[in-house]
Amino acid sequence: MSKETLSTSDKEVPKIKLGLQDKYEAEKKEEPHAIRLDEKNIKDVEDQLPEPVGYRILVLPFTPKEKTKGGILFSQEQLDKARIATTCGYVLKMGDLAYADKEKFGKPWCKVRDWVMFARYAGSRLPIEGGEVRILNDDEVLGTIGDLNQFFITFNNIGRKLCQQRTKIRNLQKN
Repeated sequence: MSKETLSTSDKEVPKIKLGLQDKYEAEKKEEPHAIRLDEKNIKDVEDQLPEPVGYRILVLPFTPKEKTKGGILFSQEQLDKARIATTCGYVLKMGDLAYADKEKFGKPWCKVRDWVMFARYAGSRLPIEGGEVRILNDDEVLGTIGDLNQFFITFNNIGRKLCQQRTKIRNLQKN
């Protein structure tokens, strides 16, 4: 090839192809990933969820965010572990007999759209696209939570203080 043919060529030089970038863009176009379900966007699919019968309650467990404020992404394994270990949930639906036994309960312990606490392994897990829901018995609710964010802040502070106290006790025992 001579310099003359290069300079007079009408053909455009192809741009550099980035194989991984093309692959990621193709995946984004092909298949939309399941959106993480939470109390704000559950209303779109709420009518498709099962209707609890009798004294049962349908609860959407708390799902941690996939990214921190600083931009750090959590792995899928970490998110799955956090989902399984969660003990807080958002009440979506209640069966017609939930809290109907006035001798046992007095007044209802919770209502639809309340945040509640339950035992780690309580209820039946139903996987759905974007997360899971649980069906609990009405007596498996341990308590209600007013402000979920404030609850986690308080819970984390208490946990931090307990760890500090344990460390102090261990250091005293060593001396």
